[in-house]
Amino acid sequence: MAAEDRITPQTDVVAEDLLRELAEPGTGETRRERLREMIVEMHLPMAREIARRYRHRGEPMEDLLQAAYVGLMKAINGFDAELGHSFRGYAMVTMTGEVKRHFRDRTWAVRVPRLYQERRSELNRLVADFTQELGRFPTVAELAAKMGISEEDMLLTMDASAAYSTLSLDAPMGADDDAAALGDVIPDEDDELGTLVDREAVKPLIDRLPERERNILLLRFYGNMTQAEIAAEFGISQMHVSRILRKVLDQLRSQLIAA
Repeated sequence: MAAEDRITPQTDVVAEDLLRELAEPGTGETRRERLREMIVEMHLPMAREIARRYRHRGEPMEDLLQAAYVGLMKAINGFDAELGHSFRGYAMVTMTGEVKRHFRDRTWAVRVPRLYQERRSELNRLVADFTQELGRFPTVAELAAKMGISEEDMLLTMDASAAYSTLSLDAPMGADDDAAALGDVIPDEDDELGTLVDREAVKPLIDRLPERERNILLLRFYGNMTQAEIAAEFGISQMHVSRILRKVLDQLRSQLIAA
């Protein structure tokens, strides 16, 4: 079960009532501290679940929990109930961001199974060759056919690269430092969407997405869930999740251009 589902809508309403009281100018400091403690207690399961998603990345679990806790406190202090957003989603984004910051600050890399390492190298080569020969970007189906694997397996390969941060989008694909980077030649997959999601200008656009699309987007890029995990969560196929993410990318990109 996903972390955010451990908090029921009723609990979410209670938390936001507490947050409104916390924001009241007349609330005394002793009461403020108690309110913070109550909100923290309600969201600790979410913090633990987010930390657990990163537990295989070489960092002690207690450090990950501490990072998630820091994110939770930032969410409590930064949440504005008057904007009409859910604290649950805001807290999930903030905690996940803090855990990711923990890794960025320490420049830890994730150990990826050899299978994905081998596929990653082949993926780089295929994308470069395909783009050079045909003058356009390869689709998932075309890459899968070239590698002799299913589209779903291709998505898993790409998903693993994105989720574990082992494939630098800025690294050149060839020996020449001026060679194109993978992030430059697959603009319609998860990596570009992840880049878009991190841009401040996109935040209001994400808020206006339909609920299911918004939740899938948040789980993928802030909740660090794989497409397979999201598919299981929503009871749909992984290919359907991929199509939704691509549709969202096209929509966000068009809205950014029009802005």
